[in-house]
Amino acid sequence: MKTSVALVAVVVPLTAVLTACSHEPAPEVLRPVRTVEVRYGEAREENRYVGTVQSRHEVEQAFRVGGKVVERRVDVGDVVREGDVLAVLDDNDYRLGVQAAEQQLTAAIANAKQAESDRQRLEDLKADGSVSAADDEHAQSAAQTTKAAAEAQARQLELARNQLQYTMLRAPRSGVITAVRFEIGQVVAAGQPVVSLANEGEPEIVIDVPEDHLATFKQAHYRAWLASAPDEKFEVSLRELAPQAAAQTRTFRARLKPTPPRPLPLGATATIVVDRAVASSTAAALPASSISQSKGQPALWVVHRSKTEPAGTVELIPVDVHGYHNDEVLVSGPPAGELVVVAGVHKMAPGLRVALPGAAEASATRRQAAR
Repeated sequence: MKTSVALVAVVVPLTAVLTACSHEPAPEVLRPVRTVEVRYGEAREENRYVGTVQSRHEVEQAFRVGGKVVERRVDVGDVVREGDVLAVLDDNDYRLGVQAAEQQLTAAIANAKQAESDRQRLEDLKADGSVSAADDEHAQSAAQTTKAAAEAQARQLELARNQLQYTMLRAPRSGVITAVRFEIGQVVAAGQPVVSLANEGEPEIVIDVPEDHLATFKQAHYRAWLASAPDEKFEVSLRELAPQAAAQTRTFRARLKPTPPRPLPLGATATIVVDRAVASSTAAALPASSISQSKGQPALWVVHRSKTEPAGTVELIPVDVHGYHNDEVLVSGPPAGELVVVAGVHKMAPGLRVALPGAAEASATRRQAAR
């Protein structure tokens, strides 16, 4: 009997202890939030433009004579060196022209020699009065005329030989073929563009700037990235801005080059971000995702920080919106230095306790110090 009483006496205190431990309040779980600090005095104005990568030097190549294409040696994307043959025309007619010019030159030279011999013979007979002055003048004139005709025919032969060489279209510089506008068997005219040749060594990004952005565009900072590599951003600088708007689009063509120089694939799509500092003592630039609503009016969730722990409570306050710049909004209302929630604003509620950035690290530090 005494043993049973003793066991009951031991069990009762243990049960009381376990019961007391099971009713301890669970630690409060704070919702982590992303915030930014309200700062007045300077905002950033940002605009984005989509353009293409082009070569600074891209030349349309054409035959200097007309004819039928009999050979094509390049395709789009081929890399060529200076002097490489790009295409060939049928040269039969031009070879015949060279042969005709050579024969005409031979005849002209023979006439010139004959006229010079006649002049010399008359010159010898003029001393004894056997030749009149008129005959002497005719002989000298014939000698000069035939000599000039021979020289002119020599130039015609040179021209015919040049035209024969022009039946081969050669690359004037090293580069890459960006366009081909002819096929074998096609008859092309002299000066008709058939091939585009671009220099890969000096790529540029070409964009069109609206007229209302023109004033701020010249005084901005430029960054760019390619659609194929959106994470690789690089600096660019303005090289050229058209002084006159395009007739159809009423936009101004701008050319920007990478600084420092870097290779870019020709024809690639590029995005240019143009931003500049805008002095503002009455508005602060915040992410557009921070804007919420209160009774149909724009509002922000402001975090009131705790002095003893890295946490705070949120409050919805009305603000005035002064404008939007891409993914930013210019607002006024909250005091400078306040923290504003910029993500998950639809999950906020008045008085909700939230964890500020760095709360987890601070709590871990305090726990480690307590040990």
